[in-house]
Amino acid sequence: MTEILFDKAYRKLHHLFWDRLHPGAWSLYLYPAYRYYKRCGKRKVKAQEKDTLYLTQQPNKGAGIGHQLGNWNAGYWFAKYFGVKYAYSHFSSPSWDSFLGFGEKEISADELLEQGYKKRTLPYFNEDSIEETERIKAIINCYRGEKIVFFLELDQFYRAQYGVMEEIREKFNHAPARKNDKLIYEKDSFSIAVHIRRGDITAGQVTQEEGLTKRWLTTSYYVKILNSILKDFPKDRKYKIYIFSQGRKEDFPELLEFPNLIFCLDMPPEESFLHMVRADMLVTGKSSFSYKPALLSEGIRICPKNFWHGYPDSKDFILADDEGEIGKEQE
Repeated sequence: MTEILFDKAYRKLHHLFWDRLHPGAWSLYLYPAYRYYKRCGKRKVKAQEKDTLYLTQQPNKGAGIGHQLGNWNAGYWFAKYFGVKYAYSHFSSPSWDSFLGFGEKEISADELLEQGYKKRTLPYFNEDSIEETERIKAIINCYRGEKIVFFLELDQFYRAQYGVMEEIREKFNHAPARKNDKLIYEKDSFSIAVHIRRGDITAGQVTQEEGLTKRWLTTSYYVKILNSILKDFPKDRKYKIYIFSQGRKEDFPELLEFPNLIFCLDMPPEESFLHMVRADMLVTGKSSFSYKPALLSEGIRICPKNFWHGYPDSKDFILADDEGEIGKEQE
């Protein structure tokens, strides 16, 4: 608990500096890795030197598991992108590590540091900027042959998180924890899981705080989505709709018109996550907590088009606008 509180306090101060003050290019010199790069000049990289470098991203331990998984994905992706090995960083709760199957057969950043590796933090960079990503590559190349664990900056953004979709699915599906999975779905019914984000963002409807309002989708959005799903649903096929959210079922009166409706409002987070992954169809919200199960799922996913992470170009990902309207070409 102390570690999480310290992490939250540090990240808050960090956020105030970077997001409020908007330091310019001079801030690169705050990083020892950048200063070293400016001194070392161009070095010829030997092939055998490549295996001595690792990269990781520390999950934001004060955030939800969807956010933390996004941090993990960023570390895994950028390690591959920059041509170094990935070093594992733990989630805030060990139960999530084992549940997701992450860390299996991987060395952790902590273990490497205990073995004498040095930690170097990489500056923030815009993943869409060739100039900035090339600069990060150049910084890394200066350290070839040394024992270094590179840490991405706090919450370094990685938009197209589906780039690691196959890898995280492989880890999840083969995790030892899968032998303990139990589902409430009925084998002879088509399962439609619907994630409605409420809880932490509900206050935003009163305060109109932008960070909260942009995560809100009205219940009528989900009504329209469900109507689109069911209008052409085979008459002879059984289905059930499972609502994953917070609060009471009385908070969703518009949904009560649908038959075969099951509210899963008190289900523990790990069980909810599992059920979203294993549903035949998953309707996600503007939330990392359902976006990540969508990446792990092998079913049909209906997702909000206006979201801060991208989606693969796949017929299994169907996008809807903020009113719940699905593009005609995707129906």
